[in-house]
Amino acid sequence: MGMPELLIEIKAAAKTAVERSGRGVVALILKDDTSQTDTFAYAKMTSVTKSHWTAANLDYIQKTFDGSPARVIVERISAEDGDLTEALARLKAKKWNYLAVPGATSEEVTEIETWIKNKRAARKTFKAVLPNTAADNEGIINFATDGIAVGKKTYTTAEYCCRIAGILAGTDLDNSATYTVLSEVSGISESTDPDADTDSGKLILINDSEKIKLGRAVNSLQTIGVNKTEDMKKIKIIEGLDLMCDDIRKSFEENYIGEGNGYDKKLLFINAVDVYFSGLERVGVLDDKYDNTAFIDVDSQRAYLEEKDPSYAEYSDDDIKNANTGSHVFAGGDVMMQDAIEDLYFTIYI
Repeated sequence: MGMPELLIEIKAAAKTAVERSGRGVVALILKDDTSQTDTFAYAKMTSVTKSHWTAANLDYIQKTFDGSPARVIVERISAEDGDLTEALARLKAKKWNYLAVPGATSEEVTEIETWIKNKRAARKTFKAVLPNTAADNEGIINFATDGIAVGKKTYTTAEYCCRIAGILAGTDLDNSATYTVLSEVSGISESTDPDADTDSGKLILINDSEKIKLGRAVNSLQTIGVNKTEDMKKIKIIEGLDLMCDDIRKSFEENYIGEGNGYDKKLLFINAVDVYFSGLERVGVLDDKYDNTAFIDVDSQRAYLEEKDPSYAEYSDDDIKNANTGSHVFAGGDVMMQDAIEDLYFTIYI
């Protein structure tokens, strides 16, 4: 009875999409020899045992929670000879949204960048906030502000990535992190050309003469082409796409795998995804004026069949849709994400 459960669960997923998006999980990798435990998971700062961490690392955890994420997962590695690779291997099987490593060296930043790119290519929706990293990838947020003054302390770009990760994980999907105020920050090394920095894929802090706040919430993506569009440069858009991929994949794995793979069963799955898209329209994740639809991917299905038997090249699209594809399901979606208000054009005529 898997298919009715698929419809029920995917409807529920749409209803809670915005709520879940604003309760994201941050993963931190901290270098610390205070405790021998490798993995910690905290739902709130008051759950943190202070004796497990150095004062600096406690501050990083607090800064992360200041952004109101749902949870913070901390992977500890040795301060002297810690292996970042081991911490990333532990994180691979866990569910989280944004990664930050406040004490990362330049070599470690490069390692994380490569790891995130590889995981996203493998359909994992992990993202990382990295310092001064022009990764040209939607999964890497290139945080690029230095000299961040908080009280009597000044933080480097790398150190404040955890604060940014917390903000992004705590931002609802129907909102953007653009112009989020960091009330604790009293000064920054200001960008000489904020517009150019933003256009080049840098997420920066700006000073509006009254407060310090995030600039436009962009990721590091620059190259637009096949499957990469201009709006995918925005963190909000990628967060929505990632959430949809996770929801649809989870529902498929839990309620569809093991079902017979006939055309009618494929249509049941497609119809369930259409219902999910309708739910996302109602909560403002997808543009409700656009025809957001799921479909059987005829082109991909045809390519698969032709590889097995070239005669399928002569088949009609309807024949291809009904053809036996073994254990494979070729599906797709055509959607338009709902953006957030970020720009005002207001002219007063006199």
